[in-house]
Amino acid sequence: MGKYAVKRTKTGIKFDLKAGNGEIIATSEVYTTERACRAGIASVQKNAPIAAIENQTVEGFKAEKHPKFEVYTDKAGEFRFRLKATNGQIIAVSEGYKAISGCMNGIESVKKNADSEIVVADA
Repeated sequence: MGKYAVKRTKTGIKFDLKAGNGEIIATSEVYTTERACRAGIASVQKNAPIAAIENQTVEGFKAEKHPKFEVYTDKAGEFRFRLKATNGQIIAVSEGYKAISGCMNGIESVKKNADSEIVVADA
């Protein structure tokens, strides 16, 4: 099972969702309070397991309703995903992947690890 690592940054507080092997599979925005950060985690826990996948890298892709994982290519040509809640807000994003299969595996890992424990780490 994975874990949510909550840590302070220079500008606020954020979380990383880590897989069982310790790899970061999703990262949050920077929140102003720990309470807001924990609400973001709760949103991932609620939305990730039921989120559809909208693959924006294929021509004529089917638009999905929120919550959803949006798969896209960044400016460097890498595949990334962002998890959007039912209200359309981005609640977690991925790193860049060289292959679409890696990106899809990342989504499956987020779905699998969404219900992980929360660990507060010092930054």
